[in-house]
Amino acid sequence: MHSHKFHDTVLREYDVRGIVGDTLSTADAYAVGRSFGTIVARGGGGDGGKRVAVGYDGRLTSVEMADHVARGLNAAGIDVLRIGRGPTPQLYFSVYHLDADAGVMVTGSHNPSDYNGFKMMLGGKPFFGDQVQELGRLAEAGDWANGAGGLEDHDVVPAYLEELVAAYTTDMPLAVAWDCGNGVAGDILPALIARLPGRHVPLNEVVDGTFPAHHPDPTVAENLVQLQDAVATGGLDLGIGFDGDGDRIGVVDSRGRILWGDQLLALLARDVLAERPGSTIIADVKASQVLFDEIARLGGKPVMYKCGHSLIKSKMAETNSPLAGEMSGHIFFADKYYGFDDALYVAVRFLDAVAKSGLSVAELRDSLEQKVNTPEVRFDCADNRKFHVVDEIVAALRSAGADFSDVDGARVSTPDGWWLLRASNTQPALVVRCEASDQAGLNRLKSAVTAALVPSGVAPPANF
Repeated sequence: MHSHKFHDTVLREYDVRGIVGDTLSTADAYAVGRSFGTIVARGGGGDGGKRVAVGYDGRLTSVEMADHVARGLNAAGIDVLRIGRGPTPQLYFSVYHLDADAGVMVTGSHNPSDYNGFKMMLGGKPFFGDQVQELGRLAEAGDWANGAGGLEDHDVVPAYLEELVAAYTTDMPLAVAWDCGNGVAGDILPALIARLPGRHVPLNEVVDGTFPAHHPDPTVAENLVQLQDAVATGGLDLGIGFDGDGDRIGVVDSRGRILWGDQLLALLARDVLAERPGSTIIADVKASQVLFDEIARLGGKPVMYKCGHSLIKSKMAETNSPLAGEMSGHIFFADKYYGFDDALYVAVRFLDAVAKSGLSVAELRDSLEQKVNTPEVRFDCADNRKFHVVDEIVAALRSAGADFSDVDGARVSTPDGWWLLRASNTQPALVVRCEASDQAGLNRLKSAVTAALVPSGVAPPANF
């Protein structure tokens, strides 16, 4: 193989992802390894690197894909440190733990079972945007490094588990249901809960790439029904759910109510800011105003930033932020940890915060100001049009003298609350979200969104 062309749809903003047998093949896996290995060898992460950690999730195609990535890396002269099957954060951890130059995780994340893909990390930083496009340019030109790298096997699980368990600092027992969704977090969970005090009920912890129980995305309410039932039936304190590769978290309280990403972040911020007063805490533009107000109330510096886990990780490093998060359930701890999104670590830190607070999760949730808001509403808009629509609306808002942030799309503040319109980075879609103090205010915000879209010839979906 002297050069390679990827399918138009697979080189995305934050990773490489496609449908196996349709838009993604083992030849693509080899080309990802060869191109990424070339970037590492040529010093993309600093001096020229030689060692790359490779892990994979529980999808049916992941072992084969990981083998081809390793072959591509080897052909570029890179030594591959194989860490085997486990969650994406375990791969990120291994890059630090093994002092590797970079890492590749074979994962389809929370996509349907016929998908797979690759998340990369270079020199301790996320690999995204133009860097992902560079993989395609190198492959198409056949501009690849040549060499003969080796293979080493490393078991990082004991060290990774030590880090997770150490985040629980009390001996207070909690009763918790854990839903792995048949994703790869199930490989670690039994050993983790065996070492935590309390009563623990694992669900769907057997890794199965067909996801027989439900789709492995804990930020979608319908995927949390089984978890809510387990908490209610068992009289448990809370339930925790993971996505397919273990980097996103969902939480329900003892009454079955969902705690969204911004609510989790607001509660986690309390302990962090008590120890590190004045710190910057970052959240994406979809997060509730309650979160930003709560960070300020606790003496922290709230920063509203663009959506996208790679973008937020980069912003954290730039601002020396100890904690950040997204509505999508990616939460990042640099406080006592490495700054990457690890849902297992976040889960243990959250349990620790709950135990130390002396309150139930339900009481903690109720201690936050209550608002009414829409979920994230997505509606179709062609890729070649979506950013133009946002630009048109931003221009109209500016000429009208509206109060808004344009850090990622338009987030408009009104006396009722706020509404957001942005283009999805990953789908041909526009994303809308509104939040107000009451239902009447929410209805006014929805009307404002609809009116703002009219000049661009776009109508929100009927159910909006």
